[in-house]
Amino acid sequence: MSQPSHVPTLLVDLGGTNVRFGVADPSRDQPLLADSIRRYRVAEHDSLVATAQQYLADTGLKVSRAIVAAAGRIVDGETVKVTNNPWAISAQQTAAALDLEYVHLVNDFAAQSMAVTLLQGDDLVDVGTVPRPVVGAEAEQTFAVVGPGTGLGVGGLLVRGGHCSVLQTEGGHAGFAAHTPEDIAILDYLNHKYGRVSNERLICGQGLVNLYDAICHMVGATPEALKPEDITARAKDGSCALCTRTVETFAGIFGSVAGDLVLTLGAWNGVYLTGGLIPILLPWLERGRFRERFEAKGRFRDIMEKVPTQAIMNPEPGLLGAAALAVLESGRTLLPPR
Repeated sequence: MSQPSHVPTLLVDLGGTNVRFGVADPSRDQPLLADSIRRYRVAEHDSLVATAQQYLADTGLKVSRAIVAAAGRIVDGETVKVTNNPWAISAQQTAAALDLEYVHLVNDFAAQSMAVTLLQGDDLVDVGTVPRPVVGAEAEQTFAVVGPGTGLGVGGLLVRGGHCSVLQTEGGHAGFAAHTPEDIAILDYLNHKYGRVSNERLICGQGLVNLYDAICHMVGATPEALKPEDITARAKDGSCALCTRTVETFAGIFGSVAGDLVLTLGAWNGVYLTGGLIPILLPWLERGRFRERFEAKGRFRDIMEKVPTQAIMNPEPGLLGAAALAVLESGRTLLPPR
C-alpha cells in the first residue's frame, strides 16, 4: 500500500469515550502535525463519518487517505465494532463517505505500539532503575505495550532486521490471575458481581471503582458513589485512606499484569505503559508496588529484574502511532540504519 510520501493522511484514534483526529505528513521526520490535533466526545456524535466531516470542516484540512486506530477487534481488515462505544465502522463505507483513496483500520494498540518508534526525550519517564532500551539497537527486539484508559489495551512491537511490525491483541480481556490473599478476596467479590473477571475489570478507569468497592467490602465500609477521578484525587490529597489503598492496589496488580505480558509475549526488551490513566497514576507506579509485583515471577525473577518499564507521557500516542503507520505505508522506514 505504498504511496507518495508527501500525501496527507487523516489520523483517527477512536476509544470508548473520545475520538481524536490529526493529520500526518509522512515525508517529515516528525510526521504528526501538532496543530492539526482535535478531540471530540463520542457520546456527542452519531458516527465516525459525521465526526470526521466536522473535524475537516473545523480545520479546513485536506486529506487523501486515512488510518483509523480503533479500540476493538478488526475483522478481515474491513470492519470494527468498538468495544466500549456504540459505533460500528466499515473501511470501504468510510472511505466512500469521506471521498478518500482508502481507509486503513487498525487496532488502537497496534498504533500505540508503533508510537514507540517516534517517542523522544520527555515523551518517556522511566519506571524503575533499569536502563532505557533503544528501539532498533539490536537486530531482534520484542516490546510489550499496555495501557489503562476506558478499557485495558495490550499490544506488542516486534523489531526484526531493522523492520517493525505490531501484534494486535485483545489481551486486556485475558482472565485476572490472583497472586495474594488481597487479590483472592478482590477476585471473589468481583466474581460474584460479574462472573468471569478479566484484567480489564480491574485495570482501567472503571477498574478503579471496582477495586474501591471491593476494598470497602473487605473492610466492612460502605462505599461512596465515586468516579475514577474522585478516587485518584482523594488518594493524591490524602483525604481518604480507602482511596489511597485502592490506587496502591491498582499499581501492584498492574505490575503483575505487565509482568505476565513479558512472559507471554517474550517481551524481554521492555514494556511501555500508556493510556489516559498513566500520567495521573505515575507517582504510585514510581514509588509503589508496580515494580515489586512486576518482578515477582518466581523462577524468572532474575530476568524480570532486568526488563525495563517506561511510562509514555506523550499526550497523543494513538495519533503518533497512526502517523508512524502512515510513514510505513508511504514506503519510508522508521528506524535508523544500524
